[in-house]
Amino acid sequence: MAAAEVLDLPGVRAARGTVRLPGSKSISNRILLLAAMAEGETLIRDLLISDDTERMLDALRRLGVGVEEVSPGEWRVRGAGGPFPVKDADLFLGNAGTAIRPLTAALAIMGGRYRLSGVPRMHERPIGDLVDALRAVGADIGYLGSDGFPPLEIRPGRLRPGPVRVRGDVSSQFLTGLLLALPVAGEAVTIEVEGDLISRPYVEITLRTMARFGVVVERDDWHRFTLAGGQRYRSPGLIHVEGDASSASYFLAAGAIGGGPVRVEGVGRNSIQGDVAFAEVLARTGAEVAMGANWIESRGPGAAGLAALDLDCNEFPDAAMTLAVLALFARGRTCLRNIASWRVKETDRIAAMANELRKLGAEVEEGPDYLCLSSPAAGSFVPGAVIETYDDHRMAMCFSLVCLGGVAVRIRDPGCVAKTFPGYFDVFRSVLLR
Repeated sequence: MAAAEVLDLPGVRAARGTVRLPGSKSISNRILLLAAMAEGETLIRDLLISDDTERMLDALRRLGVGVEEVSPGEWRVRGAGGPFPVKDADLFLGNAGTAIRPLTAALAIMGGRYRLSGVPRMHERPIGDLVDALRAVGADIGYLGSDGFPPLEIRPGRLRPGPVRVRGDVSSQFLTGLLLALPVAGEAVTIEVEGDLISRPYVEITLRTMARFGVVVERDDWHRFTLAGGQRYRSPGLIHVEGDASSASYFLAAGAIGGGPVRVEGVGRNSIQGDVAFAEVLARTGAEVAMGANWIESRGPGAAGLAALDLDCNEFPDAAMTLAVLALFARGRTCLRNIASWRVKETDRIAAMANELRKLGAEVEEGPDYLCLSSPAAGSFVPGAVIETYDDHRMAMCFSLVCLGGVAVRIRDPGCVAKTFPGYFDVFRSVLLR
């Protein structure tokens, strides 16, 4: 087996240190798209550079948007002030849901001929609810493969007035795509969400980022969103990207398991990201958690003192994955509920998690929208586990925590972390104490 295909982490018992987080993927791609559609130039600081943001940057260049790096982590975007200049393009978007879904909505509303595709897994991730919502108001979108999934072809359509209806119980990215795109039409419009909206904090990120670019959305609970007519995006000039709260969860968990303290910088109590709630949940397991405006720190009680939880994870689905591995170190049975969205992510994360947790000796029960597990005592994990990552960055990062149980662990395809955190393993090893 080639060295590049696996990563071996030694068994350790302690973690301590300070980590500067990379920028949030969710915020980075939202800001890039808004800056591209806005009037004026936008200087973006602390932009995440990863596979997903590279896909968005490449797509914007192909669409005629001026994008350039002016210094490390600092990018300038020359906004189109509305529809993009290029009206016919082929766009490859990898496995970046935060790119393909909002771009589908934006390009369908702008008009033109575009073909959007990705890696094979992207062609298994649903997009039909978004396409149905756009078709209902006059967009012309066809499937180039299986109905309901990419690849897509967008053709010039004729938009008609009326409310836009979209399901909210599969992915919040469908609603986010519509919210980001519809102001380009310049018309008053109402979006009605059918069913319960999942991952609401990600929609809140969308609304707050849109407001930074001058577009205000009125929200009636989580079922109706109204955009007044005549609004258009205007550059704020300079905008910063927060550190990634989902990535913070791995290091905060390491501090709880390995004694700590471990501090993450770049995200804190002022965050607009829902996954910052992980810190509060971590405290409920028995860890000591402190938080400032732009930092969070965790310590102890160590593996022997962590308590199991039974909780609804709808508000922080990505960080909830970290809780599944943290449960290996907890006393009792942990249940993570309302996580149906895991099924349609980079892989079927419920099935993948169940498979890999069982390798370590955990008793696991999985359902359509939940995962429950009871773990062997920390330090008695099945030795020599080889963790499959399913080309899913969060699987790789979550299972790195296993080494804090004092057992070596082998991670297959560690390079998949490039999707959101290219240097993750170097940073993670920097807080491990031998």
